[in-house]
Amino acid sequence: MSNFSKRWLLCASMIVVGLIAIAAIGLIRLDRSRKFMTARFDASVNVPAADFNQDIDRGTFAGDTSAPDFQLVDQAGRETSLAQYRGKVVLIAFVDSQCTTICPLTTESMVEALRLLGPAAADVQLLGINANPLAVKVSDVAAYTQVHRMQGKWRFLTGSLPQLERVWRDYHVYVSAINNNIDHQPAMVLIDPLGREHEVYLTQMSYEGVAPQAQILADDIAKLVRGQPAAAQRFALDYVPPLSPNAAPQQMPVANRERSISVGGPDAQLLLFFASWLDQSSHVAAKLRDLDHFAAGARRNGWPSPIAVDELTTEASAASAQKMLAQLSRAIRTPIVEDADGRLGDGYQVQDLPWYSLRSSGGKIIWSHDGWLSSTELRHEVSAALAKSAPRERTEAITRRRP
Repeated sequence: MSNFSKRWLLCASMIVVGLIAIAAIGLIRLDRSRKFMTARFDASVNVPAADFNQDIDRGTFAGDTSAPDFQLVDQAGRETSLAQYRGKVVLIAFVDSQCTTICPLTTESMVEALRLLGPAAADVQLLGINANPLAVKVSDVAAYTQVHRMQGKWRFLTGSLPQLERVWRDYHVYVSAINNNIDHQPAMVLIDPLGREHEVYLTQMSYEGVAPQAQILADDIAKLVRGQPAAAQRFALDYVPPLSPNAAPQQMPVANRERSISVGGPDAQLLLFFASWLDQSSHVAAKLRDLDHFAAGARRNGWPSPIAVDELTTEASAASAQKMLAQLSRAIRTPIVEDADGRLGDGYQVQDLPWYSLRSSGGKIIWSHDGWLSSTELRHEVSAALAKSAPRERTEAITRRRP
């Protein structure tokens, strides 16, 4: 069989695995929906709070089957196998080494789970498996580890592409690279001290869901740790609605704490969602100064004023991030606020960082953009979006004024 045929068959098998996994996820979600509707109309039915919350995954039992072993290298180049952690609880996450979307949510929930476990965390090992077929170098996983301040908290493993493809296949995790765009299942696998797959979780694209997902992980890990110590109960699992663009205005303190600013309300606004860890790949201060340049032109043209929003739930250290934001606030005229619980990012349907979102005076998102823009590019995009939405906005304003 030619190399081309082998590669084609491998790609086909990965697609089949992905489709099977997607179907399984659909069945799980259908089961949750049925439970939700049953509980809604039958108060006698007891349904866990997590079943009502679509921002988290309470896990799917993996059958306690033997977890496939692997031999890879970590961010320091050390050879690492699953077998060497026999006797410990292991939590494996499949993470794109260059990801700025859902992977930071996964890793933050993992680390927060260890905090909830307290001293029992010493019996737990966090492992990351690289899920980016285009960035498999040790330097790639080392960079992610450094950016998210994961040193000493986990081992982020990588290897040759054939090695990684075998692990993805063994754990039924879909990974693909199409036109340099990486797509993978954000899976976490919980393995007991006997080396058996106990539970599987899929991270949801929800910034608010990071903390409750950590609570679920900590509670499940605690049941497998020697002595079954109780994890600290800090986060409720109930669904918390996001702050949508048409929600009542929220008074949010500016990062330097000298004043507060209203997010939402009757005036149109331009929001830039970001995180301080982006400073490792982009000079955040310089990018925020572009907002200042945009604001000067916006005032002249009557365009919406910009606001920068840090997604605090993705930060490795809230205190360190807040210190950096306070420093930025002294150098940047554009107000910087913190989305402390992730509800604002979820309400504005933020899918990546950085992320621009233009909200109309009617409380609708009329334009969004993934990735940094210069002040010139931003002026062009905002001007075009406002011109396109103006007729619709006028029509809706007239409709609202009618008795």
